[in-house]
Amino acid sequence: MHDDRWDAVDAYTTGLLQPADPALEAALKDSAVLPNIAVSAPQGQFLHLLARTISARRILEIGTLGGYSAIWMGRALPEGGRLISLELDERRAEVARRNIARAGLDGNVEVRVGPALDSLAQLRADQAEAFDLVFIDADKRNAPEYFSNAVDLSHPGSLIVVDNVVRQGKLIETQSNDPDTDGMRRLIEQMGADRRITPAVIQTVGVKGWDGFALALVLES
Repeated sequence: MHDDRWDAVDAYTTGLLQPADPALEAALKDSAVLPNIAVSAPQGQFLHLLARTISARRILEIGTLGGYSAIWMGRALPEGGRLISLELDERRAEVARRNIARAGLDGNVEVRVGPALDSLAQLRADQAEAFDLVFIDADKRNAPEYFSNAVDLSHPGSLIVVDNVVRQGKLIETQSNDPDTDGMRRLIEQMGADRRITPAVIQTVGVKGWDGFALALVLES
C-alpha cells in the first residue's frame, strides 16, 4: 500500500524544515550500494529531536546500515557524549564509518561489527554505563531479544525506539508466515506484559510507506 501524497507531504515538510546538508546527502549517496532500508529524513530528524529532548549523553543503536541515522542522533550528543552502533556486516560498517567521519562525528560515534546479540552480551559483561536512548532498527525476528537487552542496558527515564513495527499492516496478520512480522508481534506482546516500561506504538506513512514505530519509557531496569 502506498500513496503518492505521502511522498509529497514528506518532500514539502522536509523542504521547509531541513536545510541542505552536504554530510547527510553524501551519506545517502554513498549508501546507495546498500539495501534501501535507512530511516527517512523526517524520521532522522525525529530521532535527533528525541535525543535532544531527553538530553541523551549515551546512545545505543542496533543496526547501523550506512550511518544515516547515527549521524542524525550523533549530532544531538553533547560534548563528551557517545553513540555505539552495532552492525552485523563489515561492508556496511565500512560505509557507515566513512559517512560518520565525513560528518565529523568519528570521535563520538563508534561502529562495532558482529552479531548484535553477541555485542549486547559483551556490553552487559563489561557493565557498560547505562544508555539514555536506544534505537533498534535491525533484523526484526530478533527484535524481542534486542528489546530485552535494551531495557537491561538502560536506566529509569531512558527511551527505547523500535522501527518498522507495523510492516504495511502485517502486524495484525496472525498467519503471516513471515518471521520478521512474527518477531514484531512477539515484541508488542512482550512490551504489553513488561511492567518495567511504559509503551506506545505510532503508525506512520511517508516515503517509507505504511509502517510505524514503538516507543518505551523505561521505569526500571
